[in-house]
Amino acid sequence: MERVTTVDPIWGHPQVARLTRAGRRLRQVDQHRPWLLDAALVLVVFLVTGLPDLLHDGPRQESLRNAGLPVASMLALQAALVLPLLWRRRAPFTVFAVIAAVFLLQWSVNVWLRTDVALFLALYTLARHGSLRLLPWACGITVGALVLVAVRVSTLVDVAAALFFLCNAAIAAVALGLGLRTGQAYLAALRDRAARLEVERDQRAELAAAAERTRVAREMHDIIGHNLSVIIGLADGGAYAADLAPERSKEALQLIAGTGRQALGELRRMLGVLRERTPTGEPGPQLSPQPGIADLDALCERVRSAGPQVVYRTVGNVEALDRGVQLTVYRIVQESLTNTLKHAGTDTRAQLTLAAVGQEVRIRVEDTGPPAGAPSPAGPAGEGHGLAGMRERAALYGGTVAAGPRPGGGWTVEALLDLTPQDGGS
Repeated sequence: MERVTTVDPIWGHPQVARLTRAGRRLRQVDQHRPWLLDAALVLVVFLVTGLPDLLHDGPRQESLRNAGLPVASMLALQAALVLPLLWRRRAPFTVFAVIAAVFLLQWSVNVWLRTDVALFLALYTLARHGSLRLLPWACGITVGALVLVAVRVSTLVDVAAALFFLCNAAIAAVALGLGLRTGQAYLAALRDRAARLEVERDQRAELAAAAERTRVAREMHDIIGHNLSVIIGLADGGAYAADLAPERSKEALQLIAGTGRQALGELRRMLGVLRERTPTGEPGPQLSPQPGIADLDALCERVRSAGPQVVYRTVGNVEALDRGVQLTVYRIVQESLTNTLKHAGTDTRAQLTLAAVGQEVRIRVEDTGPPAGAPSPAGPAGEGHGLAGMRERAALYGGTVAAGPRPGGGWTVEALLDLTPQDGGS
């Protein structure tokens, strides 16, 4: 099916394109040298409206124009009307007041000048750049001045018609100024919003990247830390048994290989979620799901193979827990048993209790510490990565983690997960 694109032909016209470029250049000049455009405006107004009055010599209703008015006086009135426009954007209301005063003085002596258009320019500038609180006062002054003009020209034009025309000109000046002011404010608001959205987008990307780095680091710590601790324990035991019981050394090597494969599989599973497809576009390898409650038996068995005695018991229907909760429980138990293996050594006894009662899940891991005469368990130094990771995982379910020395020796880790649904109402 052929795609048809409809474009307004006016925007592709060469004249429109040239006018657009000229307007863009004019705005750039106005931003860098605003006084230049104001001076150009004064010059144009004088050439278009003031110069014809100075050069005109025809019968233009002398009773209403400049009958008997010297050229110097006419030039002074024109200058008083036009020159204040140089400061129109710096002091809009002051400029309007000065021009309106000259305008009233001029018409009070029954003199008409084409440069009276400066009053509408000043009114437009006030609506565009000045204080909106002063705009109603300016409009009232303008209406009073225009009433005076309509009365003066009543011998030539009907007062109502003259007032209607003049008031329409004033309304057009105010409407143009307010329209351009509103458009400029709208564009400024759009630019500000776009800038804020860009900053917020960058901040969200940075926060997402930081959260992802934290998640990956936590998973890497749990996987590598635990499995390396088990491998080290097995290697130490295998080296000790190499001379006394070679068959136990062989068994230790097999367990080391199995633990390494387990760690490699978990790493592939964790990193695989970051890439759904291979670089060739084919689906990635089918990997086993994240570990859960059912994998705790295998976890305890791996720890037992490294030396410690681990007793595992459950209370309640722990298998029915949500998969996310099961992963949290598994990682907390894994980190706790890893700390037991690292700090209590291989000749210790650990007891793991997992209880699911109502909307709470309690995890308790306690060990007896190293044998008498061996160094005492060090425990997590300060706020280690393992303890901080356990607390972060528990916090996802409104839970807490407490760790500390056990009465009589050893170490205890106790975690509480709150599965009560959060009320979304206020």
